[in-house]
Amino acid sequence: MMNASRPVPLRHPGRLTRRQSLGALAALGGFLLWGKLGAEPTNRAAKIFRLLLNTGLSGPVAFFLVAEDRGYFREQGLDIRLSGGPGAAAMVPMVRDGAYDIGYGDISALIERIARSAPGTGPVAVYTTFNVVPFTIAVDARGPIWRPQDLVGKRIVGHASDAALLTFDLYAHAAGIDASRVRVDGSMGSMGQAVKDMVQGHGADGVFGFVNTLIASAAPFDVGADALRFLSWSEVLPEMYGNTLFVTREMYRRDRQAVHGVVRALNQGLADTAKNSHLAIDTLLRHAPASDGLINLRRLEGTLAIEMAHPEGGQIGIGDMDDQRLKRLIDRLVAVKRLPRTPAVEEVFDRSFLPPLDQRVRSLAH
Repeated sequence: MMNASRPVPLRHPGRLTRRQSLGALAALGGFLLWGKLGAEPTNRAAKIFRLLLNTGLSGPVAFFLVAEDRGYFREQGLDIRLSGGPGAAAMVPMVRDGAYDIGYGDISALIERIARSAPGTGPVAVYTTFNVVPFTIAVDARGPIWRPQDLVGKRIVGHASDAALLTFDLYAHAAGIDASRVRVDGSMGSMGQAVKDMVQGHGADGVFGFVNTLIASAAPFDVGADALRFLSWSEVLPEMYGNTLFVTREMYRRDRQAVHGVVRALNQGLADTAKNSHLAIDTLLRHAPASDGLINLRRLEGTLAIEMAHPEGGQIGIGDMDDQRLKRLIDRLVAVKRLPRTPAVEEVFDRSFLPPLDQRVRSLAH
């Protein structure tokens, strides 16, 4: 894992090093440093806010760059400073007043943080993009693991901060297996190397991760998607959501107009990305020229086709959540992780910042 010092955006990023590029492609959870993206806002009075992504610059977050490059933040009077983060779950505690105002990460980790905070003090989700959770365990397609029960007695590796690893207790509970009977190893190095070792028979029995990230990480090691089988959280945890945009409680209270602006800008960036994924990757490559365009296009299109493709999106649009579904997720997290309190849906998510339904992305639903 890369140096875990706090990411600080650089004002004028240059060409990425090979190590930075590989880190972004594999989404290994390293703390990647990224600069202030795009041109300086023409409005000198624009308010500055710091936004921490779940990972480094890559296909799945390209719509942030589209919003930046097309001036959607500036149109809202905002100067958004983007930084890469250490992973969808690990970045959640880092979004605090005085550090980062806005975050983009895993809603289960956010709910856990809120439940461990005093009522009315935790961050608030305002725009949820993943209406299907991408967490999974990759196993050898030729091997004996076909269902959750087959994991008993096996060793599964991942990064200690990986969101799938951190929610394996929820997966096991929903699947009806004893999590303590599965060896969970959080000491993994390179994700791609771990997948290669697994399919060659001298590694672990499975690897935690996101489907698209696992496929992209394994590709440079000559392991194709057809060599893998996936045990996905969505198969046993239909109530789970994934990545969400959230803000600190302080920003939520004092800068509500700015929260509206951020949501509007990102919603437009996502709408443009859904219409033209190639445009989004062209935007990514302008900011990260050493990135592999083809791999990132596959990751982006996989994200649009899987993580944002729940039928619910066709009804309420990307950004919103179903209250009953979210309540079931909150209740399960509280029960399985034995959290100190059960936050209300309204404390976790405020949909009042969403654009009108006819402006939300609804075309991705399957």
